[in-house]
Amino acid sequence: MRAVRLALLCLIGWGGLVPQVRGGDLFEVYYPPSSQPGELVLGVTYTVWIPEGREPLRGVIVHQHGCGTGACRGGATAAYDLHWQALARKWNCALLGPSYHQQDSENCRLWCDPRNGSDGTFLRALTDLAQASGRPELAEVPWCLWGHSGGGFWASLMQTLHPERIVAIWFRSGTAIEAWEKGEIPRPEVPEAAFGIPCMVNPGVKERDDARFRGAWTGAERMFQFYRSKNAPMGMLLDPKSGHECGDSRYVAIPFFDACLSLRLPVPGAADKSLRPIDVGAGWLAPYLSGTARPGAVYEGERLQATWLPSPGVAEVWSQYVSQGAIADLSPPPEPREVSAVRTPGGVRLTWSAEADFETGLAGFVILRDGQEIARVPEKPVGRFGKGLFQSMSYHDTPEKPLPRMEYIDTAENRSATAQYEIQAVNSLGVRSTLVGTR
Repeated sequence: MRAVRLALLCLIGWGGLVPQVRGGDLFEVYYPPSSQPGELVLGVTYTVWIPEGREPLRGVIVHQHGCGTGACRGGATAAYDLHWQALARKWNCALLGPSYHQQDSENCRLWCDPRNGSDGTFLRALTDLAQASGRPELAEVPWCLWGHSGGGFWASLMQTLHPERIVAIWFRSGTAIEAWEKGEIPRPEVPEAAFGIPCMVNPGVKERDDARFRGAWTGAERMFQFYRSKNAPMGMLLDPKSGHECGDSRYVAIPFFDACLSLRLPVPGAADKSLRPIDVGAGWLAPYLSGTARPGAVYEGERLQATWLPSPGVAEVWSQYVSQGAIADLSPPPEPREVSAVRTPGGVRLTWSAEADFETGLAGFVILRDGQEIARVPEKPVGRFGKGLFQSMSYHDTPEKPLPRMEYIDTAENRSATAQYEIQAVNSLGVRSTLVGTR
């Protein structure tokens, strides 16, 4: 326990040392492996981002990585993600990124089955981070659970353990249902409350015929069929461009959570702090894998075999994504803020801050001097596993290191001493914000 306390004390206020942490604070806690029966036998680090302001937090968005060393390392940057932070900021939620210290040679189910100790450690982390951050409500507010692969496995079992705490779940290429159906893990008792949680299973089309990852596809199918047979608010989003990697699925996952938070979070200040129930009949329905979504009241297909969607907006992006692997949005991104130009012996150093476009993320920035474009940051966004973004995305839907900074140094020798600089943000569809200038 002493090691945990030291980690907390050392890391309180650590946000000032981390690249580009603005508009919020970061806190981190580490738990070493435990040898006690029933406790987590792997080490784990939890990093939480909390938006600025002192209004009580309303929830926690958990971005849970999958199995293996690479996935665990990828999870270490989840709380730094500007796009997921935009969702958290909108709803005054914390963004939590766990990072288990699992080697490829170790059994992933030591953590991805929460009954092996990760459930208790997760709850403990929320309590310790609440104390470290001075936000006691962090230990009590409800959760949105996003899980990739083994993270989806974990989320599907947390659904059976804590249904009253969960706003919604997104299963990216992973659930535990086939493992318990095959007797590989103890079958959980699925409480009736679990069937009231809005969920989305999200396999990649390339997983369907992949020898290694086919189980992610069949597990998604089985999970969908089981929950929809109970008239649960469950959807299926087939990613037409990806395999087991997360691809661009965040462009539907974030709107999905946005709609579910709107429908389910308790009204601020209300005496009743429980999650509001979902009216399944008020949702939209769509053909199982692709097609056009319709209001549930007028849907003509077999209802319990149809994908359930929480809102017209989600219905629209779902319909676009399953057919094209992308969504259309022409609204401009938020403009940069806190633009500053400091003249140094090495050139003019420009710095700024910006939020990601809620719908389409943040691809980068255009730098202008005296009305003429002189640079882009980054010069060319990298998108190895999806769209090119300012924070290049990993296989695991997390920012890749090194995390970029919002800065540019103009070293041109022919610049005027009174040059005026302007900056525009650019989203992933190439739409630019308004110009913001400084001298």
